[in-house]
Amino acid sequence: MSKISFLILFLLVSAGSFGQTTIRGIVTDTKENPIIGANIYLDGSYDGSSSDDQGQFSFTTDLTGLQTLVISYIAFETQNLSLDVLHMHNLKIKLRDDINSLGTVMLNSSTFTAGDNSRATALKPLDIVTTAGAAGDIIGAFQTLPGTSTNAEDGRLFVRGGDANESNIYIDGLRVFQPFLATSNGIPTRGRFSPFLFDGISFSTGGYSAEYGDALSSVLLLNTTGEAAKEKTDLQFLSVGLGGSHTKKWKKSSLSANAFYINLAPYQEIIKQNITWKKPYESLSSELVYRRQFKKGLLKVYGAYSNTDFALIQPDINTQGTHFDLINRNTYSNISYKGDLGRDWTLSTGASIANDKNTIGIDDIKIRDEVTSGHLKLKVRKRFSNRIKLHFGVEQFLNNFRENVILTEDLNFRNDYIHNNNAAFAESELFFSKNLALKAGIRAIHNHLLDESHVAPRISLALKTGAKSQLSASYGDFYQTPNQDVLKFDTSITQQKATNYILNYSYQYDGRTLRIEGYHKNYTRLLKYNTQRPAFDSQYNNTGFGEASGLDFFWRDNQSIKNLEYWASYSYLDTQRNHQNFPETATPNFATTHNLSLVTKYWIENWRSQMGLTYTFASGRPYNNPNTASFQNQKTQNFQNLSFNWAYLMSAQKILFLSITNVPNFSNTFGYQYADTPNADGIFDRRAITPNANRFIILGFFWTLSKDKKENQLNTL
Repeated sequence: MSKISFLILFLLVSAGSFGQTTIRGIVTDTKENPIIGANIYLDGSYDGSSSDDQGQFSFTTDLTGLQTLVISYIAFETQNLSLDVLHMHNLKIKLRDDINSLGTVMLNSSTFTAGDNSRATALKPLDIVTTAGAAGDIIGAFQTLPGTSTNAEDGRLFVRGGDANESNIYIDGLRVFQPFLATSNGIPTRGRFSPFLFDGISFSTGGYSAEYGDALSSVLLLNTTGEAAKEKTDLQFLSVGLGGSHTKKWKKSSLSANAFYINLAPYQEIIKQNITWKKPYESLSSELVYRRQFKKGLLKVYGAYSNTDFALIQPDINTQGTHFDLINRNTYSNISYKGDLGRDWTLSTGASIANDKNTIGIDDIKIRDEVTSGHLKLKVRKRFSNRIKLHFGVEQFLNNFRENVILTEDLNFRNDYIHNNNAAFAESELFFSKNLALKAGIRAIHNHLLDESHVAPRISLALKTGAKSQLSASYGDFYQTPNQDVLKFDTSITQQKATNYILNYSYQYDGRTLRIEGYHKNYTRLLKYNTQRPAFDSQYNNTGFGEASGLDFFWRDNQSIKNLEYWASYSYLDTQRNHQNFPETATPNFATTHNLSLVTKYWIENWRSQMGLTYTFASGRPYNNPNTASFQNQKTQNFQNLSFNWAYLMSAQKILFLSITNVPNFSNTFGYQYADTPNADGIFDRRAITPNANRFIILGFFWTLSKDKKENQLNTL
């Protein structure tokens, strides 16, 4: 090479060297541990490098001026650093944990969820409808979870020392005002809803979000399916009725509808009944869900209708029996929309309306009542970052009650009231790291009927104690308006209050879930009255009080034994109240000290069958014996039930199903009714309150019609 050529090459290399800038630094976590293999590059270019085993990096670039350096690594938040490249030397970059990654602490104290997309899942959608003894009822399945007390003659949720009126149910964030089918005393009810329409279910046994209110003990949140998977038709033929459903799917929308007819006459003829039915239980129900997907949101419309009719002679120690007949018609519908507003803002809004009519006969007395209720809601959510999220909203509740009691042709009286209230709420989620998070909220309420306002704070703290475990604690105030049985007589009373304190430990790994939770609930302003039950001439006040403390245990395992899934739950409850017509503080008759449930489901490949067993135990419930001097001083015998179901896959789309409750024929007593007056010996006679039948047996055939010839209803049995 000539001297002239060498000189030109040297000048070119030198010019290139002078035009380059070296970028260097070190990448660590917040504890200054080096991060190995982090990706570092200048945005919009190919200039970059990776951090070495000391967390250090270095590379050169021809770019000049203000540039953006991007630093990223899995399980950490990506960081963008905008500087002049001349200042990008000796950089010290600390990456924070990505709180959206797996292993992040979860704010779920005291909440059980069911849904395939939830990392905190305790039950799956399949579990809701395959639990033996639940008979496909959402409420029945959740009664096997800790925190609930067994009241088999009622069928509703009794949670942590609270009665059934202390729990509320929502569909797509909107209140359901009459969530249970109509029934009479001593005959268990069930939820009005078909499980297959829902893909997300959350059951909070206390300490729930500030978004919800007017419930002292718990809320059950149901979310309808966001998108129908396939078109299909399902047919059901059962020993107690028949039903069908169909799903139609279009490009951006879908419609699911179902109908079911129940007539218990054949069952009541075969299975011995402990009451006299004058007209067997009969009901017709239907539901539909319409979904429409827009560019930035989803619209859902839900509707439900049910009609129930029956008549019976209720046993009564004071008479030869009470003739009771009921016709109930209920309609419920809601519309909801959730959409993206841009810049990390989302909107959720909707409205629900319900109408419930009853025509009741009690011997010669006729009662006609009607309740029309509505709920309007608007919620906005803002995501400031992965670590800071805020949602706030307002809502309006409307309630119009009318009742006409006809004693004779010439004597009747009316009760009515309008009950409206407003609420506003705000709640933030703050993730300080993957291991520590805080949820803080507040709910403000104004009740127009009672003319009072309250502010209820709610707070939850979660700390991750290991890769698979965490601790959570929560506190909150909760208010609830007395129900219509009291409001129709007196509106000078106030809302009742409960304060919840909860401590939770949870462990979840490889198909196994463990939850242990302790709680204390303090009741104040409970309703008191001076008669046997609420009446027009009762004297009412809010001087009642009480408390409930306990320990809940839940274990689920679907990995240890092939084809077997099981869960076990146990609850210990210590509760006392001075409410209603109690002369002193005592344990109410709906509370059980010990509750145990064991649920098993086993798939037998050779038999093409899924079998399930559910065992339920509850210790005796207290009751008052007027023949003794002490109040609520005796207890019933322990409650036991062992239920069985069997689903046999006859072919790809045909299933034979059998369900039997109380297989061993346990003799259960729920309490006693005592005579109003003593007999000639000065003793109050009594009768035992027992199930209307010792067993409930269902035999069914399920047939699915779909294009792929493979869909079936095994997931909905």
